[in-house]
Amino acid sequence: MRERRWETTAPLSFGQILAVGERLASLGLKPAVPAKDVICYVEEWTVESPEDFDGLDAWATEDVTLVHVRDRWRGDFFLLAGAYHTVYQRYQDVGTYCSVSHPWRIRESLTLHESRSMLWLGFRHAHSFVRVRLQTREVISPGETRGDARREQWLDERRTAFLEAITTLELPIETAIEKQQLILRPTDPTVPFFCSWPDAFGPCQFEYNTSDAYEYLVPASRLAATYLPEPAGVRAYLTGFSEEALGEFAAIEPPARLAYRCSVHCPLDDLPEIRAAIEPDGRLYTTLCEFQTQELIPEGEDASAIVGVMGSDAGFQLEVRLNRAPLDEALMAGWLERVLGYSVTYAPLPAFI
Repeated sequence: MRERRWETTAPLSFGQILAVGERLASLGLKPAVPAKDVICYVEEWTVESPEDFDGLDAWATEDVTLVHVRDRWRGDFFLLAGAYHTVYQRYQDVGTYCSVSHPWRIRESLTLHESRSMLWLGFRHAHSFVRVRLQTREVISPGETRGDARREQWLDERRTAFLEAITTLELPIETAIEKQQLILRPTDPTVPFFCSWPDAFGPCQFEYNTSDAYEYLVPASRLAATYLPEPAGVRAYLTGFSEEALGEFAAIEPPARLAYRCSVHCPLDDLPEIRAAIEPDGRLYTTLCEFQTQELIPEGEDASAIVGVMGSDAGFQLEVRLNRAPLDEALMAGWLERVLGYSVTYAPLPAFI
């Protein structure tokens, strides 16, 4: 799900990050210490070729995905996705994954949702899928009551937006509002169907699967066409492929910028080295501390909080993610600044990273 999120406003040194860990420990929390093994998530690491991934050989990695990035792309989504599917068919295996994303536009005028949404057309071994995700203008996570006065509007808008995608894709999916929640369900209950990203009274994403690898090439292209004539940011995600296969994917026109995302297992103290390895565009994230907010503010609503470390070419930052705000909105930034010792600003993550 999408979460309430704040981040520090100025770059920090890694020494300052470790000092915040000590500060959290003094409050009775249990942050990671420098020698603790953590999982560091890397994304947007721009490379010249797939072989550049060797720069992380000093650490154990997993979930390695090469991303083909095309910014301000104007073209035929059917031809582009079809080209990826053609190469995928030659190299598909149980552990391989390929998907291509493209924005689409909600034509109905909405107040609580962004008009720009996202679709993914994906291929896995023995099946393909189409995934649709919406973006809300405000994050209201499950259990929060801030949006209750507009619940009916939230539900009507969410249902309208999904119906646009479902109709364009010609998917056999029913929508309903039951017990003040939006419900999506396939007319055939045996079809693999998943809803996720809950926020503001229902799912923000669904994924519909089929055993026919060609079934959604044309429908997905119709949905992508709703974004015309605006240029689109298009991405292809490639996981589990050999160097030979990656070479064939790289030949797909037009040329794409290459970027890696992965998970790195390392001691917390190694974050500066990893940050240096993925410069200048790469970003990293790892968890410094997790806690329940009533440990620090027993008078407030209980919420799950994660203090994370972010690293980029600009330096390090801290973020705090919560499944809900334990205090009134006006009090949140001040409380977090007292916990961390640094100024913060509210900064929800975008839905389409």
